[in-house]
Amino acid sequence: MNEIVPVVAMAGISIEFPGVKALDGVDLRLFQGEVHALMGENGAGKSTLIKALTGVYAIDGGTITVMGSDHRFTSPAEAQAAGVSTVYQEVNLCPNLSVEENILLGREPRRRGGISWKEVRRKAREVLGQLQLGHIDPGSVLSSHSIALQQLVAIARAVQVDARVLILDEPTSSLDADEVQQLFAVIRTLRDRGVAILFVSHFLEQVYEISDRMTVLRNGKLVGEYLTRDLPRMALISKMIGKEMDALAELEDAEGRRQSDRTQDAPFMQAEGLGRKGSVRNVTVAIHAGEILGLAGLLGSGRTETARLLFGADRSDQGSLRIGGTVRTLRTPRSAIDRGIAFSSENRKEEGLIGDLSVRDNLVLAMQASKGWLRRIPRATQDQLAEKFIRALDIRPASKDALIRNLSGGNQQKVLLARWLITNPRLLILDEPTRGIDIGAKTQIQKLISTLASDGMSIIFISAELEEVLRLSDRIAVLKDREMVADLANDGVTMEDVMTIIAGTNA
Repeated sequence: MNEIVPVVAMAGISIEFPGVKALDGVDLRLFQGEVHALMGENGAGKSTLIKALTGVYAIDGGTITVMGSDHRFTSPAEAQAAGVSTVYQEVNLCPNLSVEENILLGREPRRRGGISWKEVRRKAREVLGQLQLGHIDPGSVLSSHSIALQQLVAIARAVQVDARVLILDEPTSSLDADEVQQLFAVIRTLRDRGVAILFVSHFLEQVYEISDRMTVLRNGKLVGEYLTRDLPRMALISKMIGKEMDALAELEDAEGRRQSDRTQDAPFMQAEGLGRKGSVRNVTVAIHAGEILGLAGLLGSGRTETARLLFGADRSDQGSLRIGGTVRTLRTPRSAIDRGIAFSSENRKEEGLIGDLSVRDNLVLAMQASKGWLRRIPRATQDQLAEKFIRALDIRPASKDALIRNLSGGNQQKVLLARWLITNPRLLILDEPTRGIDIGAKTQIQKLISTLASDGMSIIFISAELEEVLRLSDRIAVLKDREMVADLANDGVTMEDVMTIIAGTNA
């Protein structure tokens, strides 16, 4: 029996950026008439591998074969000419043009020196009909349609050039359940026509519903290729995060856990069915004074989106929120700050710190914003606060005038924490406060979080490291596919318990 030849074969792909080996000997095979899921957490190398295939990045090692021919694409246009098309998470079309213009843009049929609009309409109708999208009016303006339909138009554009390979990068991130099923119907139509489809998504339920095969990456390396039906969800999660299921219980560190006895008091914050369309849904949770609530879930599960809703950085359109027993609508972060809520973003370089300002200037930013920029904090007060928190958090170098960009990641994170502690919040939301820092700084920050909670501060703690969430939290809210699916008291909860919920094998 002859072996089926893959449409795409990437072998030993390596890409190195300054100081970082992004891909290290990775293989990927895509077969005709299959949906192939590319799995891995953030930083695993999924996007880099896609960009290597589509000519965005040059590869440092390995080979790429498409339809039996060796290729080294230098641009997405070259990849598309070879039959490899990509549809990204953000619809990259022209909303002011019609559907048919978007489908044929740049390759319009010509007649007598001009565009043959009759032929444009015919070709657009033809490709829409092939995808069971004949109900879409080719002459309608793209912006008049939902994001889901715009995504389908982007797919129609991609396959109109007779694509042999279609890459869908997080195509369902902004779609509701009905829209996802509409997209999946189109994907199945393309699969049945023999197109090889690479599907990238954080949604496990969707991956298992639509994919035939999957490749798992971790830390820029290949973990393996599997038939979806042969890889249970728990096993997939273990391969993604790099921990064997039979060893999970041994990693649990019960000694460092805090136990809270304050849940009999009225909660400081209580959310009921809180959500935002296309972001996260069904956030139902209460957090009490002196309690650490951990948010657990895979990357992309909705943890950051939940934090942003609770801080007013994104505005909810579902459910209700009570603060101090009173129903509140947080329209802006300023309204959250005024009610004693602080939020330390996971993206400290782009959303937190200003690299060209000093440690002192970064420390007082939140306090200054709460007072208003016309009521300047006296320089002597700024110096006093900076010196106090530099000592309290052991920020190094111990210089209030040092530029923040010259500090290590751990010390930058301490400055960001200090900025919010200066405002004396009642609730501190920490999104990945220990990511990318050394073990010493991580330990100091963990101890600080525990101390703050012991002193009565409410804390919401987010970390990709499940062991860390279990070690620090009094209660754990579990998120999956951007929905809160469990709220657990951290009393004997193990990593396997949480991962079972995430995998959906235990209601």
